[in-house]
Amino acid sequence: MAIRRALISVSDKSGIVEFSRELANLGVELISTGGTKSLLESENVPVIGISEVTGFPEILDGRVKTLHPAVHSGLLAVRDSAEHQAQMKELGLDYIDLVIVNLYPFKQTIAKPDVAYEDAIENIDIGGPTMLRSAAKNHAFVSVVVDAADYVHVLEEIRAGGDTTLETRKRLAAKVFRHTAAYDALISDYLSKQTGEPLPETYTVTYEKVQDLRYGENPHQKAAFYRKPLASAGNITTAEQLHGKELSYNNINDANAALAIVKEFDEPAVVAVKHMNPCGVGIGTTIHEAYRKAYAADPTSIFGGIVAANRPIGEETAKLLNGIFLEIVLAPEFTQEALDILTKKKNIRLLKLGELAAAAERKPDFAVTSVDGGMLIQETDVHSLDVSKLKVATNRKPTEEELKQLLFGWKVVKHVKSNAIVLAKDNMTIGVGAGQMNRVGAARIAIEQAGGKAKGSVLASDAYFPMGDTLELAVQAGVTAVIQPGGSIRDEESIHVANEHGIAMVFTGVRHFKH
Repeated sequence: MAIRRALISVSDKSGIVEFSRELANLGVELISTGGTKSLLESENVPVIGISEVTGFPEILDGRVKTLHPAVHSGLLAVRDSAEHQAQMKELGLDYIDLVIVNLYPFKQTIAKPDVAYEDAIENIDIGGPTMLRSAAKNHAFVSVVVDAADYVHVLEEIRAGGDTTLETRKRLAAKVFRHTAAYDALISDYLSKQTGEPLPETYTVTYEKVQDLRYGENPHQKAAFYRKPLASAGNITTAEQLHGKELSYNNINDANAALAIVKEFDEPAVVAVKHMNPCGVGIGTTIHEAYRKAYAADPTSIFGGIVAANRPIGEETAKLLNGIFLEIVLAPEFTQEALDILTKKKNIRLLKLGELAAAAERKPDFAVTSVDGGMLIQETDVHSLDVSKLKVATNRKPTEEELKQLLFGWKVVKHVKSNAIVLAKDNMTIGVGAGQMNRVGAARIAIEQAGGKAKGSVLASDAYFPMGDTLELAVQAGVTAVIQPGGSIRDEESIHVANEHGIAMVFTGVRHFKH
């Protein structure tokens, strides 16, 4: 069969004039609607209006124009069915062989910070998805194009054989249903949020591909990187890569972990991450000072790691960064002097984040984790500690300096794999115990890493102590203050150990498990 008639109705008019003109030159009759028809007429492309096909005017401000049997019979008729052929002939209807439609800009509309609810609703397309679905269902006979990137290939096939191939029509139909599913997912998400139903009876999400990845966690695993359609600025999905090799699956995971930690701090902060756990965190009056502390926290583990900063990277910091092998450096900005230094290494990835929101401004989102046969959904943990709600559980209160270090350690331990223990001193981590099967094991690792620095340090634990053994280890290491959630039925055992040795201990009432 040859393509004789095409229906064109697009909101995004990129390339549509050139595509339509080529179709007309190939003898295809063009049918169009509203603004698309006006544009084609203004460019002297021969076109007829939809009303000439339906015999009915466009009404209700254009809300009803293509929802008509003359349109959908032309799309849905089975061309090799004698019964369908007879009905089409009896009713004087004609076939539509090609549909070029893209939809009202719902995503762009709700992306506006001050969008009115009425404006969002008005930008829900009805006729467009209906035509797309009709044409895609009947792809055995009808070609349907929803993406301007497909214009060239479709034209090539029509020029070559008068029609597209069945293989192409199947591919285009699959793209249509992905497109309409994503479109509806955005609408359902928007309306669910408007009605206060963040976790409804069915949960439909959509993501847009950023890039294919060479492989996943390991070379035998396929992988790709996707982002949410309305992802906010200052995250890994919206970062601009300024230099270096293509990001890998593990790079992206580690970079995301580093960024989550550095966002905890309003003061200049630097985080070094290996395998999604912090190996060094430092804060200072400048980003240069913060980096020196993050490096000194664990100069062995930072090698081959990911470094994230919450302030621009300048020349002096770049000189230090350039002194070791790093996979990625993330920062809001890089000065030109810093770029001149860091880009001398061919493979280091440099990611520009743009402005980062203050820690207090972060809002919870929903994170999805796959399980075999399903998924888990939960709010992201953006809890910020209210210092006024801390409960001092011991006889001795922490000093002002101890409290400062405790709050620093608490921000870090929140992002360490459970069971987690962090030792902190002088605005830097000095020991991190991550992902252990028991809390004593995590404490031993952190204390061993800290060595002699443990004396006079503070300890942060992501969950309560089920018994006093962890605190006894801390006492032996010289820890002077502890922050933990509290809430164990054996809290008194830990409190007794702390009081016996003059340790200050505060309870947060909040747990930060991270599996």
